[in-house]
Amino acid sequence: MDVERRSDGDAEPMAQLPAAERILEAAARVLADQGGTGMSMADVAAAAGVSKGLIHYHYRDKDALLARLAAWLVDAVEARERAALAGVAPSAAIDALWRWLEYELALGDIRALLELARLREGDAPVAAREAAVRRRALATTTVAALYETLALRPRVPVEMLADVFVAFVDGLALDAVQGPTEGHRVAYDVFWLAMLSLAE
Repeated sequence: MDVERRSDGDAEPMAQLPAAERILEAAARVLADQGGTGMSMADVAAAAGVSKGLIHYHYRDKDALLARLAAWLVDAVEARERAALAGVAPSAAIDALWRWLEYELALGDIRALLELARLREGDAPVAAREAAVRRRALATTTVAALYETLALRPRVPVEMLADVFVAFVDGLALDAVQGPTEGHRVAYDVFWLAMLSLAE
């Protein structure tokens, strides 16, 4: 499934993006498809429709590109996750969060972040670890907001629930190589039934 990237609800064709962002967009797609060790600058150049020289103009090497990519991806994922529950009625909250997750699964940004975290050398894995810390912090906010929207109070620390939420999302992201499936939605619904049973 080919999905245009968006952080604010507006899709912009890749060809209209500035070169540096087109390179990041292409790198995210190649990384999600091939993994960090299998990704080459030639693959990214071909996917972005630019020369390898232009990539090196913007990013000195593959490690610099991947480190910047981690920060860029987590910024975008965070923006979309924050928007997911904004102004949502309690009766639509679970579905709104699913729509966010369904989009993320189709786009592959979380899968790309997980691939970056598997790298062992250079600045990229450091940036990926920082992205993971940010995702866990935001998950705490998201889970707390969901419980609050539903007028529920969790019986266990919200930070623990957030860690479980991140692990669940990451598992779906790794499974959703071809995008979300009906089985992912069923798993999501069962997951939240279990999570909400931990509330009073």
